[in-house]
Amino acid sequence: MGGYTYERLNKADTVLLIVDMQEGLFSMVRDYDSALYRNAMYAHAELGKAFGLPVIMTTSTEQGPNGPMPNELANMYPDAKIVRRNGEVNAWDNAEFRAAVEATGKSQVILAGIVTDVCTTFCALSLREAGYSVWANHEASGTTTVDIREQANERMRSAGVHVVSYFAIIGELMRDWRNVPGSAELLPLLDRFFPAYGMLARGHLAAIQKGEVLPGQESLP
Repeated sequence: MGGYTYERLNKADTVLLIVDMQEGLFSMVRDYDSALYRNAMYAHAELGKAFGLPVIMTTSTEQGPNGPMPNELANMYPDAKIVRRNGEVNAWDNAEFRAAVEATGKSQVILAGIVTDVCTTFCALSLREAGYSVWANHEASGTTTVDIREQANERMRSAGVHVVSYFAIIGELMRDWRNVPGSAELLPLLDRFFPAYGMLARGHLAAIQKGEVLPGQESLP
């Protein structure tokens, strides 16, 4: 039945890329609220620690207006490869960056960056051309307008890039709440970076520990 094959992320075959998340470029992100986007940026970076993924970071002409990478990202992975590009707009055009990705031996790539239509899209398309399975974290890439974001995401989708949410990536990599990492390791992470589910888990905890049935609830189906 059917000719569709559902490709799933495999944490044993995945590398995480953090592309041009720089303090100067951050000011160009206008399609998301700045606090929301900064949270998404750090959430993306934490995926490497949560799932034991190899992490490669890259910056673009950080000595100029693009600025440096936030210290929080650099400190999160003190031993990770940081490729500091001095001119290439597309990270894949940089031989050191290509070599770092190839050296991981992974075939699936999760990436996000600033800006969506340039840094994320150019790299994603080049990775697809090179034969990689590419997963773009929709929420952790930012650009100047919603229209530009949607155009860029559509361009990536047309090339076979999986444009997905942070929670979808978590679910793909985890697969089963009973796995490791599973609920024990990931609920605290979700509480920090995905409060919609964090508060759901808190509410359930409070109901189990202190809850009581209110009049009328017992009659609900």
